[in-house]
Amino acid sequence: MKQFGQLEAADMERLWDWDLPASVRMVLEDLERERDIAYTTVMTVLDNLHSKGFVRREKDGRAYRYIATMTREQHTAGLLEEVLSASSDRELALLHFVGQMSTEEITELRAALANLDEGDR
Repeated sequence: MKQFGQLEAADMERLWDWDLPASVRMVLEDLERERDIAYTTVMTVLDNLHSKGFVRREKDGRAYRYIATMTREQHTAGLLEEVLSASSDRELALLHFVGQMSTEEITELRAALANLDEGDR
């Protein structure tokens, strides 16, 4: 799992937010509200994301429509796993991470762990 470049992240954010197959033109028009960008640049970035397995595409006439292959949350979890795997002491890394969390986030973590435990029953 790798972190996205700036344009890859911008494209993925739109695909995640929209949660529907999107054309290069749709992504381009939304990006143009923030910056000048060429159609071919957006097309290349989406093609690269497809090659890397982050999006799948389906033919729509002569063009493609792109949709994310994983949710934003699944991608984030993969990045967290990669970071934890890089540590020589996974438990200590987790303790440091949890130590930086707010009380509200710890409450959410406990609830998520309880839900996970209930799923095992």
